[in-house]
Amino acid sequence: QVQLVESGGGLVQPGGSLRLSCAASGSIFSINTMGWYRQAPGKQRELVAAITSGGSTNYTDSVKGRFTISRDNAKNTVYLQMNRLKPEDTAVYYCKAEIRMSVSYSYDGYWGQGTQVTVSS
Repeated sequence: QVQLVESGGGLVQPGGSLRLSCAASGSIFSINTMGWYRQAPGKQRELVAAITSGGSTNYTDSVKGRFTISRDNAKNTVYLQMNRLKPEDTAVYYCKAEIRMSVSYSYDGYWGQGTQVTVSS
């Protein structure tokens, strides 16, 4: 069993900051790419940012220069630092991790339960 638990969402004013965390636990042999997705009402879920086990990152264009993804491999945790937040960043944010449970398993994708981020004055 593998669990991803997110935290750090909330209500923030435009221009403010939030830091999301996502910790993976359970039967984990190794973790490959970890990422953050978001889904706004009436829209499809989209990739916000991702980071490989080696630290390479990629971002969707709308968050470049404002959001920073990082990870602590010792803690099996991925973070998303969100600065200069805009109302259009309002969404449920989900983390996803590619996890291998043992050397006999391939990597499978696991999702967190989601955390609400609301940017409003």
